[in-house]
Amino acid sequence: MTTQATAALDNWLTRIEALHPRGIELGLARVGEVAARLLGTARPRPAPVTFVVAGTNGKGSACALLEAILVSAGYRTGCYTSPHLLRFNERIRLDGHDASDAALVAEFEAVEAARQGPAGATPLTYFEFTTLAALSLFARASLDVAILEIGLGGRLDAVNLVDADCAILMMIDLDHRDWLGDTREAIGREKAAIMRQGRPAVIADPDPPASVLDLARELGVDLLRFGPDYRYETFDRQWTWVGRDRRQGGLAHPAIRGANQLLNAATVLTALDTQREHLPIPVQAIRQGLARVVLPGRFQVLPGQPAIILDVGHNPQAAAHLRRNLDEMGFYPETWAVFGMLGDKDVADVVSHLAPTIDHWLCCDLGGPRGLSGEQLAATVRAVVGRTHPDATVAVVATPAEALARAKAEAEAADRIVVFGSFLTVADVQLSLAAAGP
Repeated sequence: MTTQATAALDNWLTRIEALHPRGIELGLARVGEVAARLLGTARPRPAPVTFVVAGTNGKGSACALLEAILVSAGYRTGCYTSPHLLRFNERIRLDGHDASDAALVAEFEAVEAARQGPAGATPLTYFEFTTLAALSLFARASLDVAILEIGLGGRLDAVNLVDADCAILMMIDLDHRDWLGDTREAIGREKAAIMRQGRPAVIADPDPPASVLDLARELGVDLLRFGPDYRYETFDRQWTWVGRDRRQGGLAHPAIRGANQLLNAATVLTALDTQREHLPIPVQAIRQGLARVVLPGRFQVLPGQPAIILDVGHNPQAAAHLRRNLDEMGFYPETWAVFGMLGDKDVADVVSHLAPTIDHWLCCDLGGPRGLSGEQLAATVRAVVGRTHPDATVAVVATPAEALARAKAEAEAADRIVVFGSFLTVADVQLSLAAAGP
């Protein structure tokens, strides 16, 4: 049953979407102006210690791991991420729990009031409005630590109003080229702008763009790089984090599946180590956090037959990770893909990474102004797989949920179904599975 608060939240989200004529407009002037009225400063400080996380891939995993470990250590945490899968509330969390509808409505009302200035209402995008709501909620919550995920890029993203005590840069790849540039060098510099002068930063990418290293030197940042400054070592079913001057062994693999999760976990432990004077973390909290961390849609394998894998990967680097993870699952006679993507993504490159692994493609409409039609998607898939896997079948299905139903009906019990290409693709399938029940 829909509560009054839920209905009010839905109304607010609809209203916020229509506030700005453009879905994306990067820049800190407008959002800083409203932050000054809302929070008393254009450079808000949501907690005594703040981690800001940027990158093309791995941001969500890093935020989830940070949150799980810090909550296990008993710290009061605020975590802001995007996008969400099923409900907006997933984006704004306190102590590991989604913010309530009523709390979000109250913050939206406060942001709306702060938008009103001497020259009228300051226009804000959906992301800017919701970022301010998160920062306002966190300011009222007496946090010990805040975890903030950059939405797009870094330099001009609304989250970059906040000065990071430790900046975390995950993997860097080509994505959002219309906004960030056409090269890893250009994109890397945009993302690296979350670093702050004289403060530590951790970078997970083993081959970072030179622009990131150059900016770190310009700012006098203590940059900890994967490889030279930290690493992980694996022993049977356990692993060891190795930092500059410390190490921690006897750790279980993170509960989030995927070959890249040890890199993500080692990066998070390195970031936490930079703040150990302010946030000491007992080893038991690390172990509990690694065991308890939950992040739906990241190589999430559902129980049952045929196996169903949910993955929100939507760019070439994420597709390469997905291919590696699928290859390490063992033998399956046939692999079915429920595939939907947005039009501003590099569809051909994504397909090329996975073409040798997938036998049957079910291409879906995603709808909306950015979504590709199933027919458009299928045309690209046919062009790519015709060169690498000519026996693969390609079909068009109206929605991801319908594509999943078709795959389940036609696949053998020993086969597997991988749902990927967009948060929207995975969300539609998750909603259909929830409606079907156990």
